[in-house]
Amino acid sequence: MNITRNNVDALNAILTVEVLRADYASKVDKVLKGYLKTATVPGFRKGAVPFSLIHKQYGKAVLLEEVNKIVQENLSKYLQQERLDILGNPLPKINENFDWDAKDFTFEFELGLTPTFDVDMAVVKNITQYKIVADDTLLEEQVTRIRKQYGKMLPKDTIEAGDDISGTFNNEAQGINNPAQITLDIFKDKKTGDAFLGKKVGDVVVLKTKGLFADDHQLMDYLKVGHDDVHGLDIDVNFTIEEITTSEPAELNQELFDKLFGEGNVSSVEEIKAKIKEDAEKQFATQADQKFLNDVTESLLTNTKFDLPSAFLKRWIQTVGETPLTPEQAEAEFARSENGLRYQLIEGKIMSQNHLQITFEDLKAYTAELIKKQMAQFGQMNPTDSDVEGIVARVLSNQEEVKRLSDQVMSEKMLNLFKEKVNPKTKEVTYQEFIAASYGE
Repeated sequence: MNITRNNVDALNAILTVEVLRADYASKVDKVLKGYLKTATVPGFRKGAVPFSLIHKQYGKAVLLEEVNKIVQENLSKYLQQERLDILGNPLPKINENFDWDAKDFTFEFELGLTPTFDVDMAVVKNITQYKIVADDTLLEEQVTRIRKQYGKMLPKDTIEAGDDISGTFNNEAQGINNPAQITLDIFKDKKTGDAFLGKKVGDVVVLKTKGLFADDHQLMDYLKVGHDDVHGLDIDVNFTIEEITTSEPAELNQELFDKLFGEGNVSSVEEIKAKIKEDAEKQFATQADQKFLNDVTESLLTNTKFDLPSAFLKRWIQTVGETPLTPEQAEAEFARSENGLRYQLIEGKIMSQNHLQITFEDLKAYTAELIKKQMAQFGQMNPTDSDVEGIVARVLSNQEEVKRLSDQVMSEKMLNLFKEKVNPKTKEVTYQEFIAASYGE
């Protein structure tokens, strides 16, 4: 058994695997002799079939299986021993003239090698770290929402702005017949909402689906139209009004304060707004961190240059799925996944250069904090250490959860590293200003 490597270039290599008869003969014979005990061949008693017949009937299949095992086992050992950093898996080169009747065999495998490069954090420039503040407008909106949520629903005869409307969207020809609850601010065009004003129970409003909502995907929710049909859908639908209600806002009194925040914890509107501001800005900080992480990632992808063994990867992509892909399909798949692969390599290099590792203690501590937050949402503010540790142990016994949580822990470590290494400009914005900066809306 012999394996040699020929480096074609910095990103591609050929492994040549030589399997001699001495490597496989005894293994093949052992398997075939095992067949002697169980093989059933007409004209022979069980266990009395001649070995030559067993060899003729099963020899080629057993040979293929045993040689393949030897090749795969030794390939794996070789890659580990040589510490070769490869992309994908070794890809066998097809030999149309391969002779399985020979005594010795030679196989060739293509390798895609991981590129050699370094990551310089200094290339990350012009990054903004946003601090999102909950302004007075947002706080007033949240108080109004709370008052409506906890208020009384009163029936009405005629629609006015701000009312809740129940009804059914219908288009018989398209098979649409979907009940829905709406408010007039869901529509993209104010004129569409205005068409409902003054209408009564039993009235029908005809709506055009094209441009009905800011996002065509909302048609899936309100009309139960399939994803493939929503883009550019241009039909009329009837909305039959079945119920009109309005909310009588809840009074801002101690009873409501206690219901929202626990007895005696809040005693004024100012304190409600302070709590809303605190909670909102915690959530906003998470969103701002995610944008910062995304922006740094994008900058690293743009400014960290290295080549990939693209031709090899496209050939490999053709073979890895349950169904082989055509070259054109593999090309398209590579285009979709290339940036993801590049960032995986960049992330791995950053982890290596900065000695970032995840310990089991890191994982336990992170999981425990998540569990405490979840328990707090259900009113369990002070769980015992033993309760939390028991849940942590159950969660971390699931390998999928371990993988998911490990990714989150590493993402947090990367975020903290970026905050330390990158020199962003900080900018204080309202939530609406942040949305505009993020999505251009």
